[in-house]
Amino acid sequence: MKLVALMKKEFHRFFHDPRLIVTILLPGIVIFLLYTVLGNIIHTEESRELKVYLSGNSAVVGLLEQQINESGDKVEWLPLENEEEARAAVKEGEATAILTLTENFDSFGEGARAGIVYDSGSENGSYFYGLVSSVLISVGMRFPIDVQTVNDSADIGREILTALLPFLVVTFVFSACMSVTLESVAGEKERGTLATILATSVKRSHIALGKIIPLSCISAIGAASSFLGVVLSLPKLMGLDATVLVGYSFVSYLLLFLLILSFVPLIVSAIGVVSTLSRSVKEASAYTSVLMILVMLVSIVSLVVTQMGEWVIAVPVLNAVTAMGRILGGELPVWQSLLSVGANLLYTVVLVWAIAKMLSSEKVMFGK
Repeated sequence: MKLVALMKKEFHRFFHDPRLIVTILLPGIVIFLLYTVLGNIIHTEESRELKVYLSGNSAVVGLLEQQINESGDKVEWLPLENEEEARAAVKEGEATAILTLTENFDSFGEGARAGIVYDSGSENGSYFYGLVSSVLISVGMRFPIDVQTVNDSADIGREILTALLPFLVVTFVFSACMSVTLESVAGEKERGTLATILATSVKRSHIALGKIIPLSCISAIGAASSFLGVVLSLPKLMGLDATVLVGYSFVSYLLLFLLILSFVPLIVSAIGVVSTLSRSVKEASAYTSVLMILVMLVSIVSLVVTQMGEWVIAVPVLNAVTAMGRILGGELPVWQSLLSVGANLLYTVVLVWAIAKMLSSEKVMFGK
């Protein structure tokens, strides 16, 4: 019952402060506005006329044509007779892309493959590539597309954009967690209320859980806001109709949401450790700024390192960022995602245990 009372106290502090509520909901709104504006800048509203070389026959072609026509665009399918000439046409801007589908593609049998060659520096080329990716994911393809580009330098920019989205989500979620967690212990030290709680018979582990659980739930609202901002802005960013939602499957969205939720309590616990060690909110704010830089440095690794081994699962936050980047890139790393979620929750348990130990230390609590 004492644990429930402590949790109610934290919930009451949040829901009776409108400023905290606005701070929690703001990240998702900012993400949505940012990527919607970026999508409007990148993608024009003019009707596109696509010219695509096609090899192979599949129901996917009909789905692509339907999506293109519903968007008010046009596509001309050309038979792929000479691949070198077709690649030259794509490079010169005379054609949009080359799409190749094996004969057994619809059955996803052994040897089934899909390939695309496009100019990643061309708006029409990038649009068609995004459309192909979304349609293939929507029909249940579980293997990566064989992607080739005739403009390598522009392709690097696209890869950075794919990695940048998870990085921004981490940044916004950290800000949301910081706004509600920063004074969780340090603030009560200053006000003298923590000493009163510590003088009671309540277990130190209950005090730690009484803060981390509600603060994680509250921060999860911010995570949900960020998640919705990502989901709703992705179609505009990719130049697709909003109803398509980039063609990602329900499992992809579920994994994205679980990954975001997994590092919410981790960040809350990490800030809770800093707040417990600090003697004032001002001191906690300074230390948390350093922690935020460290988290950003860890998550930004995915921007510059494109190939990482399985060891990344053991690195908190980076594991979630890497998995999110792979999902947004069209893959479905189920096991990596689930193991990353488990690893982040395990780190959270360790940090909560550390907070409970620090609450039992008079030197940490009272400087004695």
